[in-house]
Formats: sequence, C-alpha cells, structure tokens
Amino acid sequence: MSQVLRVRGKSRSIPAGLVLATMLVSATAVLGSAPAAAAAGTSPRCAELAGSEIPASAISLPTNGGRVESASLVTQVVSGRTIEYCSVGAAIFPIDPSAPNIRLQVGMPVGWNRDAMMFGGGGYNGTIPNITQNVPFGPADQPTPLARKYATFASDSGHQAGPAGSLDGSFGMNDEALRNFAAGDALKKTRDAAMYLIRRGYGTGPNRAYFAGGSTGGREALVVAQRWPDAFDGVISAYPAWNNTAEVLYLGYLAQVMSRPGAFPGPDKQTLLYNSVMEACDGRDGLEDKVISNLGGCDFDPRVLRCPKGADTGPTCLSDPQITSVLAASKPFSWPYRIASGEREYPGFPLLSGADMRTPVLGFGTSAPANPMPVTSGYGSQYWDQWVKYFLTRDPGHNSLDIDPRRPGKWLSRISYLSTIQDRNNSDLRPFARSGGKLLLLHGAADELVSHRSTNDYYRRVLDTVGPGQTQEFMRYYLVPGANHANVGAPAFAATWDSLSVLERWVEEGRPPAKPVVTDGRSGITRPLCEYPRWPKYRSGDPDSAQSFVCSR
Repeated sequence: MSQVLRVRGKSRSIPAGLVLATMLVSATAVLGSAPAAAAAGTSPRCAELAGSEIPASAISLPTNGGRVESASLVTQVVSGRTIEYCSVGAAIFPIDPSAPNIRLQVGMPVGWNRDAMMFGGGGYNGTIPNITQNVPFGPADQPTPLARKYATFASDSGHQAGPAGSLDGSFGMNDEALRNFAAGDALKKTRDAAMYLIRRGYGTGPNRAYFAGGSTGGREALVVAQRWPDAFDGVISAYPAWNNTAEVLYLGYLAQVMSRPGAFPGPDKQTLLYNSVMEACDGRDGLEDKVISNLGGCDFDPRVLRCPKGADTGPTCLSDPQITSVLAASKPFSWPYRIASGEREYPGFPLLSGADMRTPVLGFGTSAPANPMPVTSGYGSQYWDQWVKYFLTRDPGHNSLDIDPRRPGKWLSRISYLSTIQDRNNSDLRPFARSGGKLLLLHGAADELVSHRSTNDYYRRVLDTVGPGQTQEFMRYYLVPGANHANVGAPAFAATWDSLSVLERWVEEGRPPAKPVVTDGRSGITRPLCEYPRWPKYRSGDPDSAQSFVCSR
C-alpha cells in the first residue's frame, strides 16, 4: 500500500508507513517543543499567535529563539483588492547579547493559497521590506503576492537602520550582525521562523515557497539558492549585487578618482555624456528610440568630448581629469593581490547607465566624493564610506578616501576575510537544480548601481560549471535594454514583467518561460524579453510592439 506525499510542490508515491514517519519527523522538526498547531485551514488563527514564543529548535542556525511581538487582523486594499490578513511582527534573538535582534514581519491572508513568498532587502538593509509589495519589475496592473493570497514575509536582516536608512552600515561593528547581513545568515533564520509561524497560524506549512529580491535582495536570492538549495522552490533574482566585496573595491577606487581636483563630472557633464552616447549608439539595434539594445555595438569613446587642451571650458566638453573619471567608471577594475573569495576584478559600467537626462547617469550623484562624504555624492561613494568605517576599519572616524583599494596595506587581510562572506559567488547551482528549484535572473542594461556586466559574468560561470543543457532546465537570464536600477527616476525603459506568474507555471506545472514580453510601465511599449546574450533587434512594423523585433545575437 502506498500514498501520495506532496514534497515542495511535487507528488511522489511513498509507502504509507514511511508517509506517517515522515510526517511525524517533519512536525517535530518544525514545531519543536511548542504547543500543538491549529487544525489545518486557510484562515489564520491570528489571536493565538500574539505573544507566542518561537523555539530555537525551529531555526536551523544558532539563535536564542524568538517571540511574536504583535499579531492583528488587518483589512487593506492591496493591488486594488481588499485583503484581510494577519499581520505578525516578531523578533529573533541573537546568540551574542550585544547583537541586535532580527525583526521580521509576516502577512497571513484569509483565503490563503497555501504558498509563501519571502522578499529580499536593499542597500545595507536595516528596515523590513513592505510585505504587500510586488516582485522586482512586477507590473502595477497585476496583483502582488499578498493580493494573490500568498503568505508573505521579510526581515531587516538583523539590524535596525538609523536616519541614513539603507546607507547605514554601522551594524558592521558587530560580528553576528555582520554575518546575518553579509553572509545571509538572517535569511535562513527568518525563513525558518516564518515557516514556524505560518504552520502555527494555519495548522500546516506551505506547499511551495518562493523568494524575490532586487539589488541586495537579488544577491540574497542567489544566496538562498547557493547555501540552502532546498529552502525555496522558485527564486526571482533581479540586478543582484552578488560579488559585494568586489564591487565595493571598485566603488572605492572610483570615489578616489572622482575626489581629485576637477575630476568630478557634474550633472551638466553627465547629461552631455548621456546624450552623446545616445547619438552615437541608439540606432545600432535598428531603431532610434532612446533605448540601446545592441550593447556590443556601442563603442563610444568619451575622449571625443575632450575640451580644447584638456582644460574645463564649460558644459559642452569634458576636461582631462573628467575623462579619466568616466573611463575609470566604464572599464574593469582589477586589484594586484589575492582575496579569499577568488574574485579578481569588477567589470565597470557601460556609459549609458542610469536614467534619462533628468537624472545623473552612472550613479555619480551631483557632487564629488569628499571627507566627510556628502549625501549628494553617488550612492556608491556613500556605500564605500560606510563599508570602510564599519566593515573594514571599524573606526567611524576613518577617512574612507585614505584607503586605496589597489594598495590596501595593513587592511588586506581584513578585505580578504570580508570577501569570504560578502562575495556569494558559488556558481555550482546543481544542488538547487536537483531539488527542483527554478531561478529567474533579471538585470537592466542601463543599471547605474549594480553592473549588468557582473551578472553576465555570474551567468557565464553557471553555464561553465553546470553546463548549458542542465542550466536551461532550471534557470533563465534576461537582460532588459534601457532598464535601470529598480525603475528609479525616469529610465529609458521602465521595465515591467509578470515574472511571478511565469515562475509559478514553471515550478508548479513544469512549463518553462516561452517567448516572454517585457512592457514599459509608462508608455505600454513592449519588447521581447531575450535570453542573454541575445538582444531585441528591430525588424519591421510597429516600433512599439514586441512582434516587430527578433532576438538577435
């Protein structure tokens, strides 16, 4: 005699005795010594969660357990739908009494679809992401996961940001807080605690679990696939900062270059650069539409904008120091020493990165890096400044511009150690594939904060490690021309794609993505979403329709 046991959304025929044993072991592992769970259902028993304990045994990494601090039924309009859900706030207690708690939020909807979605963070984290939000690049006219009746959850990754928000790196002074963020330990702790609470609330765990995040959240998406391949059935990773230490070293080098006298190209120079790149490269994909799709065909040299004799004579040209800065940003940066993660360089950014002429390109900001670091300098310069003060030197008064990423001197060993927890660069995703996991990887080709070239590199590593055939069975990578970092400002193409529905069909029905189409959320213009290294080339017909394009190499 046998029964069908549902494991991570897949049906498997298993002997009845083994089914019972498996259920008992599973319940013990998840519930620990907690009281018996409620009868299984789709409406959460919210009041019973308030003040309840989360046993340390429910969390696979070391903690001192946790506690539910609030639990209440909330009625809210989400994606145009009125949703009733149990909003649960909880804390996970650290081993080190001087480390901050991990704070998490869980949303358990009435009418639960029996699936769960975890959201990643951004920057240095420090705040709990909105559990009612959409996935990265998710279309505004489609319901968010909570509106689809997913149980949703997220955490602050183990520290609480000050006024600087996602640019507050001060938690890096504490080793446990640092590992929670940089190594991703908080991800598994949060996942385990949320699963415990979902089981307590509904009387059963979810059939499937998904993860979605962009930037730091995209890095976190790759972390869970690498470190805990059985934890999530489907993962959406958008513009992932996966090689975090490598990028920080590049950002530090760029900050030093741009802090030199006369080297910073102000907003007017950035506009000049953007317009010049567009004029030179826009039509090389067959259509002049302010979207450069043929990145390989764009070989613009900023030295053609050189001012007479290299001196700064105004907004119509670039001085020699400014050209040096632009070239430093657009070319790979390598370091002449070994770090433990094995990373050797960061690939730099294409010159079209950023939004349109209304917003500074390349993430430069509006003022030069300096000490103290201005809040009007680029996001990357401020990120470097916080990293030096709190991760590297652990001296809040240290001048970050005094550290030369090419010659770090006594800081080399610390940089090397940090690379082991910040560069999440394991390209062997075969355990994730064997577990049945599916991964959608997305990046905008005009991203100004995380280089799409870096994601290209990671994808190529996966192909080399896993093999093209097996990679196709569980992973897709799409590069979106004209899209910038999280559709901030006024990008050339405000990318939207219902990736969650695509991922659901792949995970639940075994149907991989087929001829996906990405839409500009402002204009309604559509383009084919081409698998890297292909790009959309205009063929003929309506230039606003994806049907008029072909994915070209």
